[in-house]
Amino acid sequence: MEEKKEYEQETQEQVTEETSETVDPTAADAAEDGAEQTAETPDESGEASADDAADEAADSADAADGEAPDDSKADKGGFFRKKDKKDKKDEKIEELTDRVKRQMAEFDNFRKRTEKEKSQMFETGAKSIIEKVLPVIDNFERGLAAVPEEEKENPFVDGMEKIYRQMMTVLEEAGVKPIEAEGKEFDPNLHNAVMHIDDENFGENIVAEEFQKGYTYRDSVVRHSMVKVAN
Repeated sequence: MEEKKEYEQETQEQVTEETSETVDPTAADAAEDGAEQTAETPDESGEASADDAADEAADSADAADGEAPDDSKADKGGFFRKKDKKDKKDEKIEELTDRVKRQMAEFDNFRKRTEKEKSQMFETGAKSIIEKVLPVIDNFERGLAAVPEEEKENPFVDGMEKIYRQMMTVLEEAGVKPIEAEGKEFDPNLHNAVMHIDDENFGENIVAEEFQKGYTYRDSVVRHSMVKVAN
């Protein structure tokens, strides 16, 4: 029995020696190096978490001091973000541009109003002169109408008639035209009825006779025609 125990002990010692000899020293060294690196390398996730916590603490401190947080971290497209204020130069340019436009519009209105007033003043002055000339035309017409038929070939009468035609031509070129009355329908805007007659030869409300010729100047009445109207 003792010999058997000694034999088993010697066999176990040989197996242990063989096993220790077959182990790869390189693998053992790598294992030892890995253990050393693991011990020396800090936890990255822990370090990142510490950095984030430090950033949040800095932002909180800035907010407490009244400073705005970093713009890179803010939401640049936020709906409630305030608009940037306009530059004072741009505001001044807009103000001056608006003022110039208003002044130009006021000047244009002033120019149109002045031209209209000038035209009205000219028309008023022309009417005043025409009203003073019309009685002269009336006298020419009465004088020529009173000339007997046998004296119409007289050089004096012929000269007076030529002067009358010349004056009528000048007035017509200036815009003065006689109003047609006799045989026309009565128009209160053009005619002044001073007499009414009952005559079957004329239609109702027709001018039967003209006592004094009326004239217009540029579509405005200078003098109404004095007429007799048939009922």
